[in-house]
Amino acid sequence: MPWRRTASDPKPFSDLRPKGDDTAAFPPSLLDGYRKYRERSHTPHRPDYERLAVYGQEPQVMVISCCDSRVTPEGIFGAGPGELFVVRNVANLVPPHGPDGDYHSTSAALEFAVQALKVRHIVVLGHCRCGGVKAFLNGDAGPLSPGDFIGKWMSLLEPAAEFRCLPAERAEDPQLALEYAGVRQSLANLRTFPCVRLLEERGRLSLHGAWFDIGSGELRVMDPESGRFELCTHRPGIPANP
Repeated sequence: MPWRRTASDPKPFSDLRPKGDDTAAFPPSLLDGYRKYRERSHTPHRPDYERLAVYGQEPQVMVISCCDSRVTPEGIFGAGPGELFVVRNVANLVPPHGPDGDYHSTSAALEFAVQALKVRHIVVLGHCRCGGVKAFLNGDAGPLSPGDFIGKWMSLLEPAAEFRCLPAERAEDPQLALEYAGVRQSLANLRTFPCVRLLEERGRLSLHGAWFDIGSGELRVMDPESGRFELCTHRPGIPANP
């Protein structure tokens, strides 16, 4: 039987209306930014956007990144609209495959990227001074609300902290070591998804780890054999520190 509104039901969008507080107004800075975006980015490239709107997206790369506002995959990799399929969460973590019928946003995005968009590469992108990793190390990743969503989520780092930190890295910088280890653990968890494992075995999907230094702008890429993160080499003629 189709749903019908009754007199006792709340009015449409009543829960979205401001309650008289000025902070409920849409941020003016975002409106200013939108105007600049229209002028500088969208209008000059409108045919490209219209083509994306009509024909859809065909990204070749999925990036799993932290939701830290200082880390923007599109900016780091110089990508335009339609080139990267990005999912962001606290500490760029990938949970292991777990078909329990619950809600899994990262797993859903992964499934869509691999099976619907058919991306050829998945990059797990860590970064320096990650707040989630720091909280885990300091024992501060406890409940922030009755649901304890952040504490549960950060527990995904436990196997990384125990099994995937290289001793030399841990001795030099414990937080950096765990940032690296978190990327390694997420790559291992990616391979617990049957669709990922099958496509990787068939040579149709490649997994990569990377780590970004916000201050210096340096990118480190994980060597798949050693698991170590090495400074990204620059093409001839392009200085490492312009």
